[in-house]
Amino acid sequence: MAVREILAGMPWWVKWVAIPVLALLVFGGLITSVLTFVVGLLFKVLLFVALVAGLVYVVRKFSSSARSREDW
Repeated sequence: MAVREILAGMPWWVKWVAIPVLALLVFGGLITSVLTFVVGLLFKVLLFVALVAGLVYVVRKFSSSARSREDW
């Protein structure tokens, strides 16, 4: 409640401009590293899913062609 009382007496630009800019300056490196980690992890997960899907496609393709040759 004390924070609301302190901020109530401040001009709008302090609440909406100065405080967020200060937060970005102080925590910008942390925010950047967290975002980099999340984006890198997402890329690796998508790459893994694509590789597994490609492997499944290739195995099914060769398995079905081997079965069709046995039917002859």
